[in-house]
Amino acid sequence: MDRGTYVKCRIAIWGTLGALVVVGWSLYIYAISPIQITAKAFAWTLACLTCPIALAHRYPLSFYFVLLANAATYALVGVIVETIRRRHQIRSLSN
Repeated sequence: MDRGTYVKCRIAIWGTLGALVVVGWSLYIYAISPIQITAKAFAWTLACLTCPIALAHRYPLSFYFVLLANAATYALVGVIVETIRRRHQIRSLSN
């Protein structure tokens, strides 16, 4: 597998992870009352950190929109991480 395909695959994994985070939070919220998650400071903070679209909780958002938004957010983070990782590897190889 060439380098470009490998990086694209890793970014797709980041996006998939973002989608899985939404599914996990959705299952958790369905198991408890949505009001309870905002009452629990630790759970709400963790939800906002792992699913930034949760900060827009005052607006009705569909599951699929949140899923796509979080997958895109994680893919963007993956692009940034992979870019930094690649530059770090190039510097390590040149030294």
